[in-house]
Amino acid sequence: MFVGFIPIVLLILFLFFYLTDPRRMINGFLFNMFLFSIIISCAYFSETTGNRYLFLIAVIAAILVFFMLNFGLIALIVGLFLNAKILMRKESRRISNSLTLILGICLLLLMIIPIVEPIRFLPSAIQTLYLGVVLIFLYVLIDVSSFLTSYFLYQFNKPKYNQDFIIVLGSGLINDKVPPLLASRINKAIEFYQKQNAVSSPPKIIFSGGQGPDENISEAAAMQDYAVENGIPLEHTIKEDRSTTTYENMLFSKKIMESIKGFNYNSIFSTNNFHVFRAGLYAKKVSLDSQGIGSKTAFYYWPNAMIREYIAVFVMNRVRHSIVIAFISGFSILATVVNYMFF
Repeated sequence: MFVGFIPIVLLILFLFFYLTDPRRMINGFLFNMFLFSIIISCAYFSETTGNRYLFLIAVIAAILVFFMLNFGLIALIVGLFLNAKILMRKESRRISNSLTLILGICLLLLMIIPIVEPIRFLPSAIQTLYLGVVLIFLYVLIDVSSFLTSYFLYQFNKPKYNQDFIIVLGSGLINDKVPPLLASRINKAIEFYQKQNAVSSPPKIIFSGGQGPDENISEAAAMQDYAVENGIPLEHTIKEDRSTTTYENMLFSKKIMESIKGFNYNSIFSTNNFHVFRAGLYAKKVSLDSQGIGSKTAFYYWPNAMIREYIAVFVMNRVRHSIVIAFISGFSILATVVNYMFF
């Protein structure tokens, strides 16, 4: 019976964390553990009770896992290489646009390693070091799956039409003009503004972005001009033109909102859908109770952007990752020393 309680406990924990704040990495981890526990429970109870429906669920899950392990990785590698080719043709041949290519090469090497079995070439005394590397890889894999699930779950967040402010996050200008990527963020904010204006009082839109070294005007000014040209009254716009990072976008916008409304206000932020979860983490970091809305991104751009987002989130949590990786490394080194000295 204990097995049956595990999914219930995990579901309650997930709902508690997600409903109190959807901007948490642990939300994805708990949801993944909940799904995994459901599969294990179905397999267990189908074995002990003979229930054919539970048996069917367990078999389908096993088949999916089998195909994902055997063919999913190959399909992912091929997809990453094709995406890299499309992205470089449509955008530019920069390192930042080569992340899908780099990941595809890494995954290809990952496929080859089990075939070669490099551990058999290592002295038995230091094979535990190799196992430590495997454990670190598994830790990163769990973290990646938690990030992707957290990102997916965050897309279901739907702010209410009772906002006082909408923060539009800058992303850079091209020839002092608003490029398509940034325009999609502004258009998303305008769409929300118009929907709220139809049912209640309109929010003020804060355009957040400073002036780069190669720009003649600030992002905030260019974004404000774009919004006014698209029907937003000037008096309903505010410029925040000091920020240069997403963290500063949130921090400086928070100070503006507090200077106008004190601590009693509702706000959301607008960015691209691939960036909305990480931006939410930055909002949480500055103690800003603000959720995000995301504009659609071209499908070919999404995989590369998501890799970049994960790397940025990984760096944000570098202290925790460093502790875990250091613990695994230290344990594997200690095990190697013990193995070498006594066995």
